[in-house]
Amino acid sequence: MRLKRIILIVAAVVAVAALGVAWFVYSRLGAVYDGEKVRIYVPAGVTERSLQDTLVSRLGDFGEDVYFAWRMQRPVVGRAHGSYVIDPGDKALSVSRRLKIGNQSPVKLTFNNIRTLDQLADRLASRMEWGAGDFKAACDSVLPPKGFKTQEYPAAFIPDTYEFFWTASAVDVVKKLSDIRDDFWSDERRAAAAALGLTPVKTATLASIVEEETAKADERPLVARLYLNRLDRGMLLQADPTVKFAVGDFSLRRILGKHLAVESPYNTYKNAGLPPGPIRIVERSTLDAVLNAPRHSYIYMCAKDDFSGYHNFASDLSTHNANAARYHRALSHRNIR
Repeated sequence: MRLKRIILIVAAVVAVAALGVAWFVYSRLGAVYDGEKVRIYVPAGVTERSLQDTLVSRLGDFGEDVYFAWRMQRPVVGRAHGSYVIDPGDKALSVSRRLKIGNQSPVKLTFNNIRTLDQLADRLASRMEWGAGDFKAACDSVLPPKGFKTQEYPAAFIPDTYEFFWTASAVDVVKKLSDIRDDFWSDERRAAAAALGLTPVKTATLASIVEEETAKADERPLVARLYLNRLDRGMLLQADPTVKFAVGDFSLRRILGKHLAVESPYNTYKNAGLPPGPIRIVERSTLDAVLNAPRHSYIYMCAKDDFSGYHNFASDLSTHNANAARYHRALSHRNIR
């Protein structure tokens, strides 16, 4: 009887211990994240220790629960390489399973109001695993075979919000973005450009000038036709934004003789036709503004002296000179030099 009692006691202790272990494991696997939404990054070459440190530094005690659940699955540590969003209410087991199979959360890449390729490279690199230099190298690899010259690279991209995994290579990103741009250029749009004597790249180049000339979307089709009129007549474009680009200073409020004299293929006061490439990365709507520009006879434009952002248009030089005189008096009145 005594032996039987001992066996029962031992069995009871073991059962209680087992239940305790089971409850411990269950509580850790079922732990719920109650913090703010957070994104974690697991770099290439991650080790178990560095993964644990990352989880704990970003998720606190919940990170320890995730790491515990992850270890229980005997994972391959390298598969965790990636970026993951952890939301309030997520359980440790579900997060650990995502890490185990590398089920990443997409990264949103949004870019607009970008002028140069360097600016685009910096914007995208700030959200991705690679650096700005990798993006520019990818452009050199992907874009020339698609027919782009270096100065035409900005025409390969269209501002928008795109989704990629953080681990996507720079080459893959450039390929996808340029493919989306190619899809924009449907047969109908290419035909419309050809009817204007333009290619898709030249359309983007003209659109970039238009976009720099006016922030008023409703005015862009008028500005686009003005420059088309100048091209048709063989006139110099004489577009101030191209001078600012050539000088390297878009903050200029007043274009002076020293600016107009700068030697650059982008200076449309000295060089006929369009510059060798876009002076900014243009929106879809501005490309369409060029392709659908309404017909008019204007060949001159000057900012309105009320500084509204709109322009006065003219078909003859005398009217334009009067508009320009009013604008320059307004500049002088405001001590803008």
